[in-house]
Amino acid sequence: MLYIIQNDPEVPPGLVTEELDRLGVRWAITHPYGGEALPDLAETEAIIVMGGAMGANDDHRHPFLTPLKGFIAHAVKQGIPYLGICLGGQLLAAAMGARVVSRRWEELGTLTVSLTAEGRRDRLFDGMYETFATLQWHNDSFDLPKGAILLASSQACPNQAFRVGQQAWGLQFHPEVDEAIIRDWSAWDKDTAVRTEELVAEHRKGEAEYRKVLRRMLENFVSMMAFKASRDT
Repeated sequence: MLYIIQNDPEVPPGLVTEELDRLGVRWAITHPYGGEALPDLAETEAIIVMGGAMGANDDHRHPFLTPLKGFIAHAVKQGIPYLGICLGGQLLAAAMGARVVSRRWEELGTLTVSLTAEGRRDRLFDGMYETFATLQWHNDSFDLPKGAILLASSQACPNQAFRVGQQAWGLQFHPEVDEAIIRDWSAWDKDTAVRTEELVAEHRKGEAEYRKVLRRMLENFVSMMAFKASRDT
């Protein structure tokens, strides 16, 4: 089973579940913010951790983050394929001992990300263009954990994607969004509310590329589930 961890009721998996269905992957969503138990790692083939309005260090306001970071650390140690999106990437960094910093390298809207030399060779980004459009929506950003490999950067935010070990990835950008999600997120703040139609228009122009990026990454990620299963038998 592939488990999706949703950290915020207003930050759903979006297009991720649609693409997993297309690939024929069995998946389930866990909502730890609502008190649901985290999955049993013995029954977990892969993990995708979504974003959230909170920060990776906001354990005092969101106590579920403490056991979640422990869960992530154990999953990485066991070699379970892990993909963290925005907050999910920041939680991976924090679980591996790196800093997550607020109000640094902030980005909002459709922006370009470029793969590093290592990223061009990485399995998650196999078959993707060196530069591609992404949806960015973050105030916080992660440092790289010790021994991690930087895979992608942008002009405003040098740490866009990294890998820990062989099967754990953290992303800063959002490949999962659709128009409805952008409209919901825009309503969070008066400064973004006035930009709603601008942000939606940008998204519509890049929508096909967003989908292509997500589809390719998930195809690559799902193939690692099969690789782990064959290795464990």
